[in-house]
Amino acid sequence: MNNQSTMVLPRRLGAEKKPPDSKRDSATPSRGNTRLVPKDDRRTVGQKTVDNPRMRCEHVNVYYNYGEKKAINDITLDIGRNEVIAMIGPSGCGKSTFLRTLNRMNDTIDGCRVEGRITLDGKNIYDRDVDVVPLRAQVGMVFQKPNPFPKSIYDNVAYGAKIHGLVQNKTETDELVETSLKRAGLWNEVKDRLEQPGTGLSGGQQQRLCIARTIAVGPEVILMDEPCSALDPIATAIIEDLIDELVKDYSIAIVTHSMQQASRISQRTAYFHMGDLIEIGTTNQIFMNPLHQLTHDYITGRFG
Repeated sequence: MNNQSTMVLPRRLGAEKKPPDSKRDSATPSRGNTRLVPKDDRRTVGQKTVDNPRMRCEHVNVYYNYGEKKAINDITLDIGRNEVIAMIGPSGCGKSTFLRTLNRMNDTIDGCRVEGRITLDGKNIYDRDVDVVPLRAQVGMVFQKPNPFPKSIYDNVAYGAKIHGLVQNKTETDELVETSLKRAGLWNEVKDRLEQPGTGLSGGQQQRLCIARTIAVGPEVILMDEPCSALDPIATAIIEDLIDELVKDYSIAIVTHSMQQASRISQRTAYFHMGDLIEIGTTNQIFMNPLHQLTHDYITGRFG
């Protein structure tokens, strides 16, 4: 965020609230009658677990450079069913690194080591018998920059389903492509040019194509790493409306640098700081009544 001089309030969470008293010493760990957890206490504040989670992360640590750099420190956090959980925090705080542990994308980085336990529907995804190919179909990922394959729009959506044996003939493939594009809100815009390259679409359309490609393989969880950072406000609004629809069928974890976006689309929000999970709670509580001084400083623009 380039300008966080005032309290950022969720658009959907009620009326405006006056910003904190600018005369108050920002180092004072209190707000009204509520005493904030001080900055030097890095234990996670808030409810880390939920009933019947889709994914459960327990004591997760991530190391880079063959153990020389610790990027994630002892994080425990649940991903609930049919919820959007937003992960916010300053650049380099570990939120994207943590997101990539959820479908083992960090496996592709030399010298990266993940410790702890991460389960999907009760199964540890880091067990030796887990094949990462079907795992990444179950836990799909949408990246910061749209990355359509150098194929037609049709083949972009159909590719994963064919690889995983989810379709047996052209009729089934046609139906899957149409259904996925409709769910991604893209069908009406591309139905007459399915054989044209996916790379020829606009940025917002490419991102929705990548979402269609992700949901075509039937995931349980969708990970989104700043999916709107390269998009204009109109395309961003379309993606946010799409997320509101997708959460009815999927669990969604999204990393975003936009606190306004987090407040609009998520049910829970997690604040990360220097590799630690500082606070987790309902989005309403995080933005309106943070419990940790670091969260409060970040939300009110006093961070840094």
